[in-house]
Amino acid sequence: MNQKTNYKQLFDVQLNAIKMQAKKPTLLLHSCCAPCSSYVLEYLHSFFDITLYFYNPNISPESEYAYRAQELERLVKEMGFSDSVKIIVPDYTPEEFENIAKGKESEPERGRRCTDCYYIRLKKSFDYAEKNGFDYFSTTLSISPHKDAQRLNEIGASLTENTKTKWLYSDFKKNNGYIRSIELSEKYNLYRQNYCGCKYSKR
Repeated sequence: MNQKTNYKQLFDVQLNAIKMQAKKPTLLLHSCCAPCSSYVLEYLHSFFDITLYFYNPNISPESEYAYRAQELERLVKEMGFSDSVKIIVPDYTPEEFENIAKGKESEPERGRRCTDCYYIRLKKSFDYAEKNGFDYFSTTLSISPHKDAQRLNEIGASLTENTKTKWLYSDFKKNNGYIRSIELSEKYNLYRQNYCGCKYSKR
């Protein structure tokens, strides 16, 4: 049986190298929601110049998308990062998710539909990062115990192969990251949704 890669260890190696740099590198951080972003922002803001990218066409309905984006903006403000952390909220494009979900509607959580959903969100984020000259890109998704960190990191690493933008490895749930995100959610009274985002996970 293949031993799983320790992505927290790879992250630590990258972070140690970044600490030696004179200037903060730029990081485009794909954000799925405010609760998942809370701990990641707390952890990374002293090491990176962060831009949050809220691209999540899987979220349904549109009112849910708008509310989660609003909560992310409130979190950044209340954490005191308004002057240092930028937020980009692309237009709501649910058809982009529906196109990849066709034929996979009955797949279980963490099945093929979820893998393809990871891919389109990371690909769009990477494209933006590469186009705009970011040093690194990553995602907050790995903080969730319901998300497959190995698949997320494999996708991110494959997208950045032979490119200027580097993938920041992560498994943010490690070292009590997920528990800390719950504590911060309570502190800031964040909306904690009871489903990932798509109508299939809600069902």
